[in-house]
Amino acid sequence: MARRDGRIENADAIEDVFTVRNSIFSREDLLDTGYVPRSTRIVGRNEEIRRLAAALNPALSGGSPNNVFLYGKTGTGKSLCAKYATRRCQQVAAENGVEIGRIVVDCSQEDTETRAVRALAKGLNDPDETGIDVPDTGLGRSRYYERLWTVLDSSYDVALVVLDEIDRLDADDVLMQLSRATEAGKLDRCSVGIVGISNKIGYRDRLRERVKSSLREREIVFKPYDVDELSEIMRNRVDAFRENALSGSVVGECAKLAAEEHGDARKAIDLLRHAGEIARSAGARTVEVEHVREASERAERDRFHELLVGATNQQKAVLLAVVSLALTEKSRAFRTKEIYEAYEQICADAALEVLSKRRVHDLLREWEFLEVLDIARTGGGRARGSYLECHLVEDPGIVRSVINEDGRFAGLGFASGRNSTTWSNI
Repeated sequence: MARRDGRIENADAIEDVFTVRNSIFSREDLLDTGYVPRSTRIVGRNEEIRRLAAALNPALSGGSPNNVFLYGKTGTGKSLCAKYATRRCQQVAAENGVEIGRIVVDCSQEDTETRAVRALAKGLNDPDETGIDVPDTGLGRSRYYERLWTVLDSSYDVALVVLDEIDRLDADDVLMQLSRATEAGKLDRCSVGIVGISNKIGYRDRLRERVKSSLREREIVFKPYDVDELSEIMRNRVDAFRENALSGSVVGECAKLAAEEHGDARKAIDLLRHAGEIARSAGARTVEVEHVREASERAERDRFHELLVGATNQQKAVLLAVVSLALTEKSRAFRTKEIYEAYEQICADAALEVLSKRRVHDLLREWEFLEVLDIARTGGGRARGSYLECHLVEDPGIVRSVINEDGRFAGLGFASGRNSTTWSNI
């Protein structure tokens, strides 16, 4: 509260918010998602690294490396292994007098051919050595390619190009140019190896046949981490915390929650970090299991809140129908017929137009695309035919609380039977 003299009452309490408190963390950077640990700290990926290294091995003596695509869900170690393996190749090759250029391009940011080629040319170029300028703007795509070829031939024997999240880029032309640069006479000295990284197993099917033929890539699939691997990954990061700052069950709880939901090491590490931040904010001396659970709930709410931003009222109503069934029936899987009945009741309560069954089915498919739902066709038994069953992936309580923030849907739901209900009754 402000006083007449302009000073703020309880100023000491406010200033305390800005006090640096390090009772929990010692090296918080070890919990950064971009941190690349030593090989001895890369867990459960020896076979994947071995196969990737074998594909890149010709580069160590200045030969042409094989192109490799890495597939797997988010947080399964694809980017980590690609960064480690290419960096290690660069180091070993240097000992043999072979100059390897290495670059990692984030295709979620450099999401057009021109941006991607500019990032390659700019990232691999040392203007003091080459005398070449790669401006941020002002050049067309072909001119950026010309400068890229000049940079590569003047500076490197081999270039290792890592295209992370390659599915975010319309990459056919980029892949064709890079994979055929020597054959097409664009490069005389340097050879190029491509490491593509995608969360989508079927990404290759999107490429043109000519591109597939030119790439002749090897494929490595990364499976999700199990609870033991996640535990070991996080034990390798406990140096981020001060001695005795973690209670004995914290790492195991983070691993268990992550393994149950996604097997995502990145999210497991984020969960550990957020639990530490919550403990620090609370002035606790140690991170406890309760901090982990609070961090998990906050993360799920934040993630789902982002998914819900921009959703239409009809999308919310369809999802609310699934959630309300999950909360009243104590199950997470329902036939589309049940969902439609619940949806009709919610529309009546929220004064919304009722869409057709086909349109509601389309909206359910949209939530499936966002991985909020799983939809599968299930056999109904003898003489009963088959039907679609929707399974709610998200925690219904969290989804409910986020949707409930929308005033139009606050307090609405659908109970088993035929009567509408309020959330307070669930």
